[in-house]
Amino acid sequence: MSTAATRTSLFSGPYALATIGMVAIVGVAAFQNLAMTTVMPEISRDLDGETLYALAFAAPLAAGVPGMVLAGNWTDRAGGRIVAWVSAALFAVGTAVVMLAPTMEVFLVGRLVEGFGAGAIDVVLYVLVARIFPEELHGPVFAGFAAAWVVPALIGPALAGIVTDVWN
Repeated sequence: MSTAATRTSLFSGPYALATIGMVAIVGVAAFQNLAMTTVMPEISRDLDGETLYALAFAAPLAAGVPGMVLAGNWTDRAGGRIVAWVSAALFAVGTAVVMLAPTMEVFLVGRLVEGFGAGAIDVVLYVLVARIFPEELHGPVFAGFAAAWVVPALIGPALAGIVTDVWN
């Protein structure tokens, strides 16, 4: 008697919610990243911060590195759940500061917080992939992360431009 091997899928039972949630997080971060690139010239003009334009891109990258290191160490000690929530909250708070910034200096502070949270959440997602999914699903999960950049890359810049034109 032969039995057919059951194939485990990213969307099967215990993995479905984790897959959807993780890919959604990557998609949101991708959209934010691409939208920011699109509207940065307008933001720097509106906030009279043309001289700080380059820092608006460098700040989140620079803050992401310590975010990655701290999140990696913290995740090893405390597990991924709390670190994921805190990282996502930092990203959200940074994004709120960016959206409401009255000056380019405040905008840069928001970008630093955003970058720290984004760097941290990247590490947490990678650790969670290793802890949640069986090894044969690691490649497909990371392919899902890459795919989560496709829609934001296609519509993100246009949508960000429209939002900027409508709401200035």
